[in-house]
Amino acid sequence: MKNYRNYYAMLGVSRDATVEEIKKIYRKLARQYHPDLNPGNKSAEEKFKDIGEAYEVLSDTEKRRKYDQFSRFWKQGGFPPGSIPNWGNGGSRTTSDMDFSEFPDFNTFVDQLLGRRPPTRETGNGSPKNRDFRPGTSKNAYTVNRAVSRRDTEAQLVVPLEKAYQGGRERIRLEDGRSMEVNMPPGMVTGQKIRLKGQGSNGGDLYIKIEVAAHSLFTLDGVDIHCLIPISPVEAVLGGMIEVPTLDGLVKMTLPPGVRGGQRLRLAAKGYPSGSDRRGDQIVELQIIAPKEITPQERELYEQLRQVQSSSPRSRILEAQLNQ
Repeated sequence: MKNYRNYYAMLGVSRDATVEEIKKIYRKLARQYHPDLNPGNKSAEEKFKDIGEAYEVLSDTEKRRKYDQFSRFWKQGGFPPGSIPNWGNGGSRTTSDMDFSEFPDFNTFVDQLLGRRPPTRETGNGSPKNRDFRPGTSKNAYTVNRAVSRRDTEAQLVVPLEKAYQGGRERIRLEDGRSMEVNMPPGMVTGQKIRLKGQGSNGGDLYIKIEVAAHSLFTLDGVDIHCLIPISPVEAVLGGMIEVPTLDGLVKMTLPPGVRGGQRLRLAAKGYPSGSDRRGDQIVELQIIAPKEITPQERELYEQLRQVQSSSPRSRILEAQLNQ
């Protein structure tokens, strides 16, 4: 049989390999031979196409069954025209049986198996003619009559919080080895799905499910953003202006005098987009951090402050104990 291709050998798997094993090997090979990673390498490009065709057949139970039947037919040297080999089904024919003797070569078999219409060539009078048509055979044997079923697929994409907030064009790589540039919308949230029309299986749609990665500073709570900001004891006592990071960059915030550790301040409209050009707020929780190392001058000033301070933060506790 002309053009026969051993798909199992192409992927380097055994004939009894599971679908999961085939998928794992395919992903590895797809990354290795992907055109984006091998620019200008025609050999890698052809290899990528071959393993893609092999995976499309072997990952589908029905297509794989027919391919295995065809392989046995090819090895046995063919059957009389019009006969269908019996592969252990008790001699009964099913609607999925195929007359393998009608295929002049392997390519014609794969065209029908994968729902591809073979190219046509012109006859001497200029009319189209099916490829490899032979007198005495039916043209219907070479025409694809089955419609290809479109199938939507889903992929998961983890994005940093900054990218989820800003959106914009991003090149992503899918599990099947494909790489594409996508225009990401601003204000993405975990669980959101982005639809890419026609990028799924056989012309179906591809849905990219978004997962916003955890951030080292910001925590998303609905449309509000929480962050923990350390301040010094001096800033806590005297107050004043401090710089606070936001998704838009550093902004200045006024600390009132005498703030406490754990106290929360609000930066209006510095949170996450909530639709209709509105945004949530950024909640800033204060954390008072005492310095571990101080200079001799700072120590002297702290000693002077201890001598003149008018009250103790433990005065209420001591008073309550004395009144018991």
